[in-house]
Amino acid sequence: MTKQSATLTTTIPVLGEDAPAFVAQTTGGTIRFPQDYKGKWVILFSHPADFTPVCTSEIAAFAAMQDEFAALGAELIGLSVDSSSAHVAWLKEIEDKIRFGAYNGQPIRFPIIADVKMDVAKQYGMIQPSMSDTKTVRAVFIIDPKAKIRTILYYPQSTGRNFAEIKRIVQALQLTDVYGVATPADWQPGADVLVAAPADMQELKQRMADKDKLDCQDWFFCTRRSPEYLNS
Repeated sequence: MTKQSATLTTTIPVLGEDAPAFVAQTTGGTIRFPQDYKGKWVILFSHPADFTPVCTSEIAAFAAMQDEFAALGAELIGLSVDSSSAHVAWLKEIEDKIRFGAYNGQPIRFPIIADVKMDVAKQYGMIQPSMSDTKTVRAVFIIDPKAKIRTILYYPQSTGRNFAEIKRIVQALQLTDVYGVATPADWQPGADVLVAAPADMQELKQRMADKDKLDCQDWFFCTRRSPEYLNS
């Protein structure tokens, strides 16, 4: 999808596409995506600007949860159009002075891209002219180990992200990939999952044979216990 303005052309990736490749300078050195993240889930996120209140709260929240994401095999990559020196100074201020929620000064280990020329931001539709020609929106891209885009979230500049929801999405996608199930509305890890509606009579017969493992309210709406909690 492409949106044009008088000053900028923004390309917005779509679900299921290959995540755009890039080489970028970050607070952790040069990264090459996707080569450096082969076999990993990646959460690529942008923030409008360093040294701003909502963005500061979000970096703190990601830092507080970085071990939780690592346990899921998910790596974090931040981005804004600020310089590397600005990023480094801001992160030091956060570690030294900011205490927010579960964040209590933990080292911020994930890299933040210094996208001064907006090269990466333009590839990912993070610059949206109706909002700003010079700042990224709050975007989140969840990218799977095959470098496919699996989830896209955009937030306005004034609204901080829900970090428990970002983690929940990663968990749901991983469960779906391994077991071929779907997750219902308001699903939380460990809760019942959905089984896809049968595509043909053969699948319907198989479902009837497995009915002791399923709770079917109708032929198209069956739930089962989360596979993580099954003995078989």
